[in-house]
Amino acid sequence: MADDPEFLDWVRHIHTGTRFTTSVCTGALVLGAAGLLNGLTATSHWGVIDELEAYGAVYTPERVVRQGRIITSAGVSSGIDMAIRLAALLSDDATAQAIQLYTEYDPQPPYDTGSVAKAPAEILERARTLG
Repeated sequence: MADDPEFLDWVRHIHTGTRFTTSVCTGALVLGAAGLLNGLTATSHWGVIDELEAYGAVYTPERVVRQGRIITSAGVSSGIDMAIRLAALLSDDATAQAIQLYTEYDPQPPYDTGSVAKAPAEILERARTLG
């Protein structure tokens, strides 16, 4: 989709009227290709850092990054974090917390290797073979 000029035109057009424009995981590449991340700090999946920066974004390994109306989230699971933060922005903290409770979003991963900073080298290398 990052190579589809018509779709990128639509993204740029729709962004002019959104309250928030958001992306999850490699969706940030679409925002970058549309020129929306130029000079902004953003996040995405760690496997596309170079591509994201090639679009003019400044990569950060944070799970969720807000730059004005643009919010990017890292890998797929961080999209849930972003959704809860977005719920707070669109309503209030109590509503966001109620949504978190209602969805039973209480992450307890079986391993502590969910970020490049935490994963041992051999796990990082194995992950690279999966993509």
